[in-house]
Amino acid sequence: MKKMGTLYLIPTSLTKRVLKDELKESDLEIVKKLSHFIVETPKLARYSLSGLGIVLQELDMRILDEHSKRDSISYLLEPLVQGFDMGLMSDAGVPGIADPGALVVKECHRLGIKIVPLVGPSSITLALMASGLNGQNFAFNGYLPRDPQKRKIKIKRLERDSIRKNTTQIFIEAPYRNRSLLRDILEVCTPNTFLCIAVDITGERESIQTKRVGEWKDIKNLDILDIPAIYLILGER
Repeated sequence: MKKMGTLYLIPTSLTKRVLKDELKESDLEIVKKLSHFIVETPKLARYSLSGLGIVLQELDMRILDEHSKRDSISYLLEPLVQGFDMGLMSDAGVPGIADPGALVVKECHRLGIKIVPLVGPSSITLALMASGLNGQNFAFNGYLPRDPQKRKIKIKRLERDSIRKNTTQIFIEAPYRNRSLLRDILEVCTPNTFLCIAVDITGERESIQTKRVGEWKDIKNLDILDIPAIYLILGER
């Protein structure tokens, strides 16, 4: 039986730096040897790979994003099955976390393909580290519902779970919905619940602040309206 390739999970910058400024030298040497990649956005992936001495135009880049169908996974994995090593990259952060790459990784496990995660930044874990909230017991909930009423119900449920289980509840939002989400949190949650808002982590406008809900009074001056944000809440018993 022909030996299958290895899938390398390549973390990318949370801001706009390229991989050569982010990864350790031994991991960069691995990436330099790859010619097949699974990526969210080829343009962003090529930018991340620039400066490594790779001929970017010759790379085989196969797209996996939120619009990809499950039946496309076999196409994405063709090089691995044929014995070529591949790199999996998200647009920002680590593959497989708040990212469609988990579908590819799961199928690789089913096929017996070796998975090697490389070390790099995760905005979710960095936010949790800097929040001062419970890092022993936490849950990541992805994006909350778009519908305002459903979103408020979800926020209240997460707050109750955080109190009952002493679990830090983490969720994210697109920049253009930051204001409405924050208003819902301040309206629904009790004043004593802790709320951490982390924005532009590792970037020039980085801000990580933890306060009680009752202390987040003036949202007009919050500089998060156009920046990806991570929210963490933890209620008290």
